[in-house]
Amino acid sequence: MNVETDIITLTRFILQEQQKLAPAATGELSLLLNSLQFAFKFIAHNIRRAELVNLIGISGTANSTGDVQKKLDVIGDEIFINAMKSSNNVKVLVSEEQEDLIIFEGGGRYAVCTDPIDGSSNIDAGVSVGTIFGIYRLKDDSKGSINDVLRKGTEMVAAGYTMYGASAHLMLTTGHGVNGFTLDTQLGEFILTSPNLSIPKSRAIYSVNEGNSYYWPEYIKKYIEDLKKPQDDLKGKPYSARYVGSMVADIHRTLLYGGIFAYPADTKSKNGKLRILYECFPMAMLMEQAGGSAVNDKGERILDILPKGIHDKSGIWLGSQGEIDKFLTYLP
Repeated sequence: MNVETDIITLTRFILQEQQKLAPAATGELSLLLNSLQFAFKFIAHNIRRAELVNLIGISGTANSTGDVQKKLDVIGDEIFINAMKSSNNVKVLVSEEQEDLIIFEGGGRYAVCTDPIDGSSNIDAGVSVGTIFGIYRLKDDSKGSINDVLRKGTEMVAAGYTMYGASAHLMLTTGHGVNGFTLDTQLGEFILTSPNLSIPKSRAIYSVNEGNSYYWPEYIKKYIEDLKKPQDDLKGKPYSARYVGSMVADIHRTLLYGGIFAYPADTKSKNGKLRILYECFPMAMLMEQAGGSAVNDKGERILDILPKGIHDKSGIWLGSQGEIDKFLTYLP
């Protein structure tokens, strides 16, 4: 029996990256990333046992953006808050589940923005959900304030997501490419399974909630309708539609296989549905680091947006560079 014994765990990977890229670093970010993986393992554990211990269902409260909270949302938020607080490396925490940001005591030098359990409405159906996160280093003269997170996405030092399903998959970037890890529940460790991940330059797959199409601007309707027509470069075949309805799951497939994911704003939502700080920014950073692209409905680079509030929203288009370039040709 052949058994691979020289496996690269997330902890080993983080330490090796620190030694290779920043040998003089203090190690604070490495410690923070290790605290994050504990939160991911804890959330994964609770999701696996959710149905057995009645953690599925409405908790009776609503989060900061008006979404009805599921019981797992509340638990996931508590896990994340406690993990970041105990790390002693986080000063500021922004969570979708909290109306305002949280400032921790101590000398932490980082700010974390997170959606603890994205796509929780799918939990009852056994569909994959996930945790999305973005990390900023505090400004040198800051003692922790909202100004540490109301910054462009280009200033993030790390971002990623963990998707929970049959297995937990972590996609991580620290600004030097994207690496994927899979949780081995027997070892209790995230194992490097997709090193230096690169998204295909183009792929005839689109992922969007067409149920909102009635409210889309005409140029978006035209773009999607054209994808459904026979394509000359596809030997007369149209694009394939793939939409789960869980952002992390849809982005995970797009990152691995290529194509385009979109959640445009419409005449009802005005500014879109996805939150800039803890949904759009982290996913945009991952896509760019994997060789893809991410823009808003106007074709502007997502990471160049300057949010004015911690729960600001935006329309978003992200995926393979070739597919984003094609979308841009439809802009009015």
